Amino acid sequence: MIRVLLLLLALVAPTGSLAASFEELVASLPEGSYSDRAEVISEIARTGDPRAAEVLQALLDGRLHARNGDGRVVIFGESTAGATAVDALTGESLGEVPARAAEKIKVNNRLRGMLRIAIGSLSLMHPDRATRLAAAQSVFNSGDPARIEALDAALSAESDREVATVLRQARAVAILNSDAPREEKVAAVVLLRARGDAAAQSVLAGHADDPEIGGEVRDALDAIEGAQRVWSLAQNVWYGLSLGSVLLLAAIGLAITFGVMGVINMAHGELVMLGAYTTFAVQEVIRNSAPALFDWSLLIAAPLAFAVAGVAGMAIERGIVRHLYGRPLETLLATWGVSLILQQAVRSAFGPNNREVGNPSWMSGAFEIGQMTITWNRLWILVFALAVFVGLLVLLRRSLLGLQMRAVTQDRAMAAEMGINTGAVDALTFGLGAGIAGLAGVALSQIDNVSPNLGQGYIVDGFMVVVFGGAGNLWGALAGAFTLGVANKFLEPFAGAVLGKILVLVFIILFIQKRPRGLFALKGRAVEA
Repeated sequence: MIRVLLLLLALVAPTGSLAASFEELVASLPEGSYSDRAEVISEIARTGDPRAAEVLQALLDGRLHARNGDGRVVIFGESTAGATAVDALTGESLGEVPARAAEKIKVNNRLRGMLRIAIGSLSLMHPDRATRLAAAQSVFNSGDPARIEALDAALSAESDREVATVLRQARAVAILNSDAPREEKVAAVVLLRARGDAAAQSVLAGHADDPEIGGEVRDALDAIEGAQRVWSLAQNVWYGLSLGSVLLLAAIGLAITFGVMGVINMAHGELVMLGAYTTFAVQEVIRNSAPALFDWSLLIAAPLAFAVAGVAGMAIERGIVRHLYGRPLETLLATWGVSLILQQAVRSAFGPNNREVGNPSWMSGAFEIGQMTITWNRLWILVFALAVFVGLLVLLRRSLLGLQMRAVTQDRAMAAEMGINTGAVDALTFGLGAGIAGLAGVALSQIDNVSPNLGQGYIVDGFMVVVFGGAGNLWGALAGAFTLGVANKFLEPFAGAVLGKILVLVFIILFIQKRPRGLFALKGRAVEA
């Protein structure tokens, strides 16, 4: 124990007073007694050299040898005779070295204990923060009581708050697995209870029957289970809001074309798909011509996707839909045919396989709030969906086009008598709904496969949102999207994804029996008629 403490003190001591370099210390390992070798191991660990951990691990594994003749210290790839060896200091490959050409540097049990502490301490006190954090988590997972001294030394030198927290938690696990006094074990239980995740729960469960601290452990487990239920509820709500933002983007264009114009546009999903493929095309150009702009690719793609889908929507309205107003079944069949044409056109241009659309750096990764994980791409899509909603709301309430759209919706004949070109308003309205579908494609390209069938997965859900929220009402689309999104995520764990959707559909059917116009009914003479 005295030597272990000396080793730990050596690890945190300043390196300016070293009497020998790392190279000299490694070269001296084959010499002297076990006591001499212990001093050398302590000095090697004290250097903090990046190569120290590998050399000491090789010594612990029995792979460190001294070559006969020149005494060169080498590391065998295997502990068997005739293995390939590398120079312990330079990493230079020395080819196959026969066992008789080198002598293994031996260690006893006391040295093995010192080596384990030294190796662990080198990782726990590594200059790289990520390495220290990974080492601390590794000790937490192992719970080895022999690492307590190394953890104490690392804690005394640690300045990073997150790493220090994991080190304390790792020490708590090691204390529970040791013969430490009851007071220390109770303090360790309190610390793991505060951590409160599945890993802490698993550690504590192994001590639930401990006659000394079993009561405290069981109380901690009950508290953790209660906290996990709350965090699970919060995680499901987040998943529901995330799904709701996707549904809102897919449905908000339908709320205009279906709700305001009364057109059942079965090609709406393909307009979403056009937005996704526009994003893919923009990223391909950027990858090949200006890779430095990749993080801006979505911001560049969004207006282009709006324009491409919007123009396609206006072409559909002018070429087909305007001849079929008042004939919903024929409109449905005609737009379904358009959807098939658009799918085949994309297959011919881009191929039938999925296309890769990358995430910019600001949409990659995730962060945690308590025990809830939130991915950046989903968070930004939620923000984007709300921004599109607010922008559309302002457009409809504050712009001339919005005023004309509301006038045509409320009374088409009177709007025409007042000099409004209802045909142009119809085309612009359809183009606006299609353009928003293109924006939905930009967002969906970040979380779903970009393929010719992309839009098919969202068209039915989009119609359900519009019908449930109230045809033509944007606030209804917002409420419907988030309500159905959260409901889906709470039903899935119990009923499965498919049955969950069926249950939601049954609920909507029953709901519209009581409220045929949805949650927020659109008002106006044309609607009332």
